This record gives sequence, C-alpha cells and structure tokens, in this order.
Amino acid sequence: MENPMSLEGRVIMMTGAAQGIGQAVAAKASALGATLALVDVNEDGLKETQGMLENGANLHVGSVADPKFVQDTVAAVIDKHGAINGLYNNAGIVRAAMAHKMSLADWQAVIDVNLTGVFVCLQAVGRHMRERAGEGDDSPKRIVNVSSVAGRRGTIGQINYGAAKSGVLGITMSAAHEWARYGICVNSVCFGTVETEMTEVVRGPKFIEQTMARIPMGRMTTPDEVAGPVCFLLSDTASYVTGQHLNICGGSQIGF
Repeated sequence: MENPMSLEGRVIMMTGAAQGIGQAVAAKASALGATLALVDVNEDGLKETQGMLENGANLHVGSVADPKFVQDTVAAVIDKHGAINGLYNNAGIVRAAMAHKMSLADWQAVIDVNLTGVFVCLQAVGRHMRERAGEGDDSPKRIVNVSSVAGRRGTIGQINYGAAKSGVLGITMSAAHEWARYGICVNSVCFGTVETEMTEVVRGPKFIEQTMARIPMGRMTTPDEVAGPVCFLLSDTASYVTGQHLNICGGSQIGF
C-alpha cells in the first residue's frame, strides 16, 4: 500500500535545520523521500544533518533575518530543482530575561529571527507558489510555521519569544486566508517541552516540577517524536488542512 505520508518528489526548504527539532524533521522528511534544501547560520550543524539523511541535501548558510539571503536562497533552490513544494519555517533563537530587565537588543534579536524571519521566508516561498498556481501547476504547496505553546499562553522570562510565537499564529492564519485559493496550505505547529538545548532551563532542577505539572501525559518529548506530525502537515494526508495550529505538547494546551 502506498504510504499516505510519502514525500517522494517533493522539494522542501527547511530553516533551522542544524540541530534539535529541525534536524529530526529533516531526517524524517528525507526518509519519506523528500529532496531537501537546508538553511541555518550553523554550517557545521548543517553538515552534520546532511550526513544523517538518506537522500542528502543542499546546504544554505545564512540568517533568515537577512531578506536578501532568503530571496537568493529561494531563487537558488528553484533554479536547481525547478520548484519548491514545501517550507518548514523553523529557525529560532532564545534571549531570556524578565520583562522589566530585557534589553531592546535582546527583544529585537528574537523578533528579527523568530517573527520577521518567518514572514520573510513565507513571503518568498509563497510568492513562488502563487506564481506556479497561476501557471496552472496543481502540485503540492505546503507551508508549516513553528510557533509554540508559549505563543498561546505566554511565558515567564521570555516575553520576546512569547510575542514572536504569538505573532507566528497570526502570520499563519492570514497567509492561509490569502493563499487558500492557490492551493497553498499554511499551518503552524505549537511545540511543548521538547528535549533540546533551547529547553534546558525549564527542564532543569529549578523549573522541572512546574514544567511536568502542566503536561497531562506526564512526560516530555523528543525531536524524533514531534517530527512525524510536522511531516503529516507537509504531506498529502493534510491536503484539506489550512490555517490551523497543531499543538504537539502532551496535552498541556487542551482546550486552547
């Protein structure tokens, strides 16, 4: 039987692919047959990800906060492969501080990458997908943005991160409204506590008890476990899903 989540023949651009969840999603998508274009500022990490993949990948080193780099990367991927079928908009950083102590520089750094970077990548890939649709191309067109449960309920010590991830929800819904007529599905994923470098503090001794108390399933998760739902949204199985926010959080956001 054909795999309903097959990504054979799909060209997918993935940002933040050098480690953690991005690396795991790249590995899963490659195993499902996708051709990948991987983006990150961390060249060594990208090479590590590339070495894990069944189908290999093209690497693009630079920041999603640089619009010219993003536009050049999208053009290079299209020039090499002819089209982009999917975007996994995952790049993100953390600059933690309580709201009354946060510097404007730390606020802006997170907004630039986690919010503006998401928009810049979505816009560049979305323009390409719209053009293809206008030419009668009905091949798959999927965009998955990375938000967070922090964008749905707020977060302590990361007001910049919470604001950016909340903004990603708005970007997702607005783009889904505008581009549905072109067959472009735009969704977001909202991760809970995933075992990555970015969650080390909330998994540490000071916060672990309250972190676990918020998770009905009683455990944290791994990058490998959350990669499957992301690939679902990139696949034909989710062809009638758009403008949605998929909580991948062990139940911590039930009802929201």
